[in-house]
Amino acid sequence: MAPIEIYRAPFPLYSIRLLGPGLVVVAGGGGAARTGIKNALHFLRLECIGGCLSASLLHCHDTGSRAVMNLAHATPLRVIAVGVDDYCQLLSYREVEAPQEAQTLPSGQAKGSKQQEKPGRHKRKQAKTDEDHTARENKDETPLLEVKSQEIIQTDFSLEKLQKVVRFNSDCTILATGGVDGYLRTWKYPSLKPLCKVLAHQGEIDDLDFAPDNKVVTAGRDFACSVWQHGVLVAGLDWSHVRPDIPSKTYRFQGCRFAAVEDSNEGVMRLYTVHIPHRRERRPLPCFLTKWDANNFLPLLNASCGNEVISTLAVSEAGTYLGLGTITGSVAIHIAFSLQRVYYVRETHGIVVTELGFLPSSTGQKSQKKHLDAELLSVSLDSRCKLHVLRARTLVPIWLVLLCCALCFLGVAFGMKGLLP
Repeated sequence: MAPIEIYRAPFPLYSIRLLGPGLVVVAGGGGAARTGIKNALHFLRLECIGGCLSASLLHCHDTGSRAVMNLAHATPLRVIAVGVDDYCQLLSYREVEAPQEAQTLPSGQAKGSKQQEKPGRHKRKQAKTDEDHTARENKDETPLLEVKSQEIIQTDFSLEKLQKVVRFNSDCTILATGGVDGYLRTWKYPSLKPLCKVLAHQGEIDDLDFAPDNKVVTAGRDFACSVWQHGVLVAGLDWSHVRPDIPSKTYRFQGCRFAAVEDSNEGVMRLYTVHIPHRRERRPLPCFLTKWDANNFLPLLNASCGNEVISTLAVSEAGTYLGLGTITGSVAIHIAFSLQRVYYVRETHGIVVTELGFLPSSTGQKSQKKHLDAELLSVSLDSRCKLHVLRARTLVPIWLVLLCCALCFLGVAFGMKGLLP
């Protein structure tokens, strides 16, 4: 199924987060340059209409002269951590009902008074009154969103002044950030008391993620991917053991995500990493996906994921699928267990895919969900938000395969018998 464009923003999109069933926030902007392109967060309502998912703007939150580059969401608290330049801005949101509008009478007319009206005017006025009444009813029943600013903290102290990634842990008690200066910083939430500050990488931190036990994995541009706990180095991932045939410092870590193993009752975790060429070659080199054991951080599986440079990585809610976006605008979905690619659309966006987000199974109509394995949203610098649908795979029963084989065998046997004298 071809991707569906469900929303187009008036500015480049950098980030997307799913806030709950039927609610999504996309963010971005034109930055501090006075180009007329605004910087904002758009809260979108997702609805399934006629079997198709669509998005409508629920609320726009302006961020002034700073573009939103990254987001994190504390689901039960309804709090969003927003990366704007070298700061992290915390925002709270809630849905509110639109206030009832007071019915005002025309100027100079008292309640209950009667005035002479021109012939034919009464019908036009009555029709307009009915339309206004319907509009008020629709508006009153439509939930609105209220966004409030909370604390703001500086998270990067480099000359470039850029926070690149922000994450909450699973119970939303710790906030972690990484930026151009290479420092991993964590804060206690909601007090925002600093917990640790460690120079995790010699250079930019491209990605980080929390494990359920509050370990933090960071991927940097210094060819390292490290695991931390309470500011202490726990492990460093060694990719040279995965691909000893590739010279060192040919590839660097670009993305990292922890994920549970599907249908595992023991809380088994995996760590997934993306590897991209450190330098651009005239002949493009392949990118790679690697699956690691999240207990001992030893590699379990490695697979090529094409020659397009990967820009972003996402994991589905149950840990079943991995989503990949590329700098050329392509989107792919891989099975987490085998790293096999099961969905791919080349250059569905006109430029780099900045972030991806899998929809939870509760979004949309249940009848529609029965025919789908996964739904993935992608945002890009081309200002578009697109929906990618992975249809449910149909498995052929083994008895039907055996029956077809038997019929073929009998057909061949009788055909050979007819040829014999």
